[in-house]
Amino acid sequence: MLKRTEDPGDIGLSEAGVGRAYGILGDAVARGDLMGAAMQISRGGVALAPACFGRRQVAEDGPAVTPDTIFLVASVTKPIVAAAAMRLVERGKFCLDDRVADLVPAFGQAGKGEVRVRHLLTHTSGLPDQLEENLALRAQKAPLSAFVDRICEIPLRFAPGSRISYQSCGIAMLGEIVERMEGMPLRDFLRREFFDPLGLADTSLGVQTDRLDRTSEVKIPGGGFEYGGRDAAEWNWNSMYWRRFGAPWGGMLTTVEEMTVLCTVFLNGGRVGGVRVLSPLTVAEMTSDQTSGMPGVSETERLAQRWGLGWRLRDRCSSDLGDLTSASTFGHGGATGTVVWIDPEIGMTCVVFTNDPTGAARLRPRVANAVCGSLTGG
Repeated sequence: MLKRTEDPGDIGLSEAGVGRAYGILGDAVARGDLMGAAMQISRGGVALAPACFGRRQVAEDGPAVTPDTIFLVASVTKPIVAAAAMRLVERGKFCLDDRVADLVPAFGQAGKGEVRVRHLLTHTSGLPDQLEENLALRAQKAPLSAFVDRICEIPLRFAPGSRISYQSCGIAMLGEIVERMEGMPLRDFLRREFFDPLGLADTSLGVQTDRLDRTSEVKIPGGGFEYGGRDAAEWNWNSMYWRRFGAPWGGMLTTVEEMTVLCTVFLNGGRVGGVRVLSPLTVAEMTSDQTSGMPGVSETERLAQRWGLGWRLRDRCSSDLGDLTSASTFGHGGATGTVVWIDPEIGMTCVVFTNDPTGAARLRPRVANAVCGSLTGG
């Protein structure tokens, strides 16, 4: 759907600078510090060909990462699920300041009656990131409904709107709201409203089993990590249970090229080419600062992190977005070793997918800096 070029100069980037960005990933693979990666840069709606490195399976003789390799993107899922909720807001189904308990009555238990939809979208709801029972539920191979039921039962950790605390549980409730409003699974709504209209056949919430041969494994960190250890093999990131689960907070799978299309939606005010999937005003609201003006949030927290609706905005602590992106940049990272960012001031998107969380940790901001450093001003 996007135009392609092989020449970085066509989009105002130096070939040497882009090569340095690619070299950061390629050198890490050559050293054995990174299992595999793919990345794509676009500017002004024109994309460079994906650059691919390393392998997509844990086995040392596993197949190479290719442009059509499908990655589990983890929390990069969150802004796309936020967009699904905002699609219903722009259709008048509910408002950002509606109480969540009015949309999902069971959520009103344990003092959560004043949590608003806006709080779910900005990580200010008071919900935890993950349930205390998270690992136990996964070990039981519990369905998503069991997670939602438990989220409805638990108390808040702080008053809504008084703190900014990253929370996957809030995104789970956003998915529940969409499902109740539309009477269909969230994965089907995303397919109908976003993926199919944009021609994204390889993008899904939960794995498409006919594409397993192109789906990358994740190099699971050591047993101390919550998704690691031999006892977790049946429910960790590489298990069929988790791939099929379709977590609203982290279960999307896609390729770098199709993710670039989704990023372009937000760069272009809700459309790609002749296909519009969001209103320009919706995109403007999602990518503007929603948390700095919250009166109940301390100045320290407001300075430390800024959130739009589902998107992390560049701030002093958003290191994955690099040091050289503009102040209007927004993006999101994922625990599987992924990051995407969009810089409206220079019209650029950058998608970096790896399958190696530990190996990627220090590389993502370096790649962002090298990409920004390749800009020639054209």
